[in-house]
Amino acid sequence: MPEEMSPRERVITAMRREIPDRVPKEASFTPAIQKIFEQMTGATDPRDHFGMEARGVGFRQPAELPDFSPWYPNGVPEGTTFNEYGTGQAPSDFHHFTSKLYPLSDAGSTKELEAFPWPDYTPAYRHEHLEESVGALHRDEWFVAGGLGHIWETAWQITRMERLMEAMVLKPDFAGYIFDRITEDRVFMARRYAEAGCDMLRCGDDIGMQDRLMMSPRMWREWLKPRWAKVISAAKQVNPDILAWYHSDGNIEAVIEDLIEVGFDILNPVQPECMDPAQLKRCYGDRLAFWGCIGTQTTMPFGDPEEVRQAVRWTIEKVGYDGGLLIAPTHVLEPDVPWENIVALFEAVEEYGAYA
Repeated sequence: MPEEMSPRERVITAMRREIPDRVPKEASFTPAIQKIFEQMTGATDPRDHFGMEARGVGFRQPAELPDFSPWYPNGVPEGTTFNEYGTGQAPSDFHHFTSKLYPLSDAGSTKELEAFPWPDYTPAYRHEHLEESVGALHRDEWFVAGGLGHIWETAWQITRMERLMEAMVLKPDFAGYIFDRITEDRVFMARRYAEAGCDMLRCGDDIGMQDRLMMSPRMWREWLKPRWAKVISAAKQVNPDILAWYHSDGNIEAVIEDLIEVGFDILNPVQPECMDPAQLKRCYGDRLAFWGCIGTQTTMPFGDPEEVRQAVRWTIEKVGYDGGLLIAPTHVLEPDVPWENIVALFEAVEEYGAYA
């Protein structure tokens, strides 16, 4: 049996497709689940309570957001907040969900894009803390991921998905300007995370539907593959050992080989309702690690604790038998997930996750 590892050693070993002392784990909670967690445990930090090994760092928010009102000439609902790309989040009466508003939904020319108040990640106050933050977490032996964000998702959340897809066919200069502008941000962020000593870049795009990509593989390869390659290359030029983690819900089997070629080391979340984790392990497990695999469409909300335990056991046996696995639900845990199932998840990792 491998010797007891620190949290950081455990995740790095597993994500480098080697055998750690035990399977690492993670989960994230919606506000409703966080409230239940605090009521049931008296604790405030699920990561500490359940022994999750990963921690994260990120860029600081801009000192001040620009005035996005000219880009919403018809106004916005009261209580709407904006991210730094101008995407609005209008309040909802259903849990934590919001409605999105799109500042460039009526734009049609690159001249309008040039006038848009794009964010600036380069000011020192936004990232000069990273070295200190990463160093402090490493001293406590945590695995540290830098939150990089998206390209495709950020782009369509500025323009509306259908308008961006239309532009990719009919107005390639317009779509290309948006993608390139966002890619520049991600390249800078990736380089800074690598310089700061992060163990992993946490990034990706939701490009999958339940049974296939939401665009053709050819379109993804034309528009997004070279841009992600540029981002990952920027980080690995600084630190060749930094791990690159790609997230997409849904079935993205058509481009997994491309993701490996780009330089991604880890696939998340590997929805078992959409792709067979055991089959992916057989096909790509010599080049790709897996982070997730426990279904939040089925097992976590609708299974019972024993079904959760068996899903964890099956995943460890079929996907994590020689390393290369971090167990996690495939999405944030929503309000309909029973508390007993959350406890069962972490207990099962402890019971079945040790490597003998």
